[in-house]
Amino acid sequence: MVPRYARPAMTAIWEPEAKYRIWFEIEAHATEKLGELGVVPKSAAKALWDWWATNPKIDVEAIDAIEAVTKHDVIAFLTWVAENVGEEARFMHQGMTSSDVLDTTLAVQLARSTDLLLEDLDDLLAAIKRRAEEHKYTPTIGRSHGIHAEPVTFGLKLAQAYAEFDRCKTRLIAAREEIATCAISGAVGTFANIDPSVEEYVAEKLGLKPEPVSTQVIPRDRHAMYFATLAVIAGSIERVAVEIRHLQRTEVLEAEEFFSKGQKGSSAMPHKRNPILTENLTGQARMIRAYALPALENVALWHERDISHSSVERFIGPDATITLDFALARLTGVVDKLLVYPERMQANMDRMGGLIHSQRVLLALTQNGVSREDAYRLVQRNAMKVWESDGKLMLLDLLKADEEVTAALTNEQLEERFDLDYHFKQVDTIFDRVFG
Repeated sequence: MVPRYARPAMTAIWEPEAKYRIWFEIEAHATEKLGELGVVPKSAAKALWDWWATNPKIDVEAIDAIEAVTKHDVIAFLTWVAENVGEEARFMHQGMTSSDVLDTTLAVQLARSTDLLLEDLDDLLAAIKRRAEEHKYTPTIGRSHGIHAEPVTFGLKLAQAYAEFDRCKTRLIAAREEIATCAISGAVGTFANIDPSVEEYVAEKLGLKPEPVSTQVIPRDRHAMYFATLAVIAGSIERVAVEIRHLQRTEVLEAEEFFSKGQKGSSAMPHKRNPILTENLTGQARMIRAYALPALENVALWHERDISHSSVERFIGPDATITLDFALARLTGVVDKLLVYPERMQANMDRMGGLIHSQRVLLALTQNGVSREDAYRLVQRNAMKVWESDGKLMLLDLLKADEEVTAALTNEQLEERFDLDYHFKQVDTIFDRVFG
């Protein structure tokens, strides 16, 4: 975790003290249920909860000092609790194994992290929707292969982003459901030394569901799906970031990141206004996607359990969620304050002499009796003259002067094909599909 790219609420979920608090809750809830079943005295759980009620702080340093000797984090924690609770603490961890605590805790942390990420997505969707409505009919050029194609609106660009992140939200909800499972099944997952009702009880208390079959560990295909989902969201973040970066290029400058008073763009060149936020988002997206690969590799563990996944998840659990939380918030800010330049959009559309209307002329010629091959040839030979003149010539003028074209289309019919508004007649339909 890099503090520069971390926000407090998400970071707090992954702090050692927060982790140990979840560990204690798992142990105490399990002991409570074991007391109901008569496996341990009911006084054991009471002793744990009574101590907990008066214990405001986890002594992380003390636990670390014990672990330095035991070389086992869960044993170190249990030892520390026992030192504080006393005799009744011996009934903790009855029939359980370390993975029961570790895997269930990771599920809680990922579920809580996901709740924050879903809030982030809601904020981003709200910002995109507001700006999309604002620019619903702002004309701009659509590009394919980076080249002028046909007109769109800037609102449609944003509507596409909204639909994409709405899908991301749906996937993330499914990923949360996938990851939020509890395993309290003991060594190799057979429940030989602990009743399945304990797992059900702990799961209910922690807002999880029991893992149907835990081979001592929760199966890592769940985690692979979860981190792959985060990677897809990161890809969507980068797609929007790259679009904004391209639009901010000097030669384009149809939109740009907000540039605050006193902000500096370059240590050497005072004129610079660089797209640093979206460039930063591209870098963060690369890191988030990178965390998906080790999660996929964690799926293949030896037999009922090994710990090759453990060190991986100590990295990717906090790093992926903390970084994505920051990236979503940053993109929301970029979209919310994005500077949009409709006049520059119009000027860029106009600079190629009407080439953006070539398809409409092509279609009109075919509808008036010209073969598609001939129609394409007629439009292209005039379009290439405009292209090679760098927009100094006008396609409409050349078409009106082309006798083969005017044999099929009148000047009025040609002019009708250069109507910009024609391209926007289905904008309402698309917005209704996206925003309902």
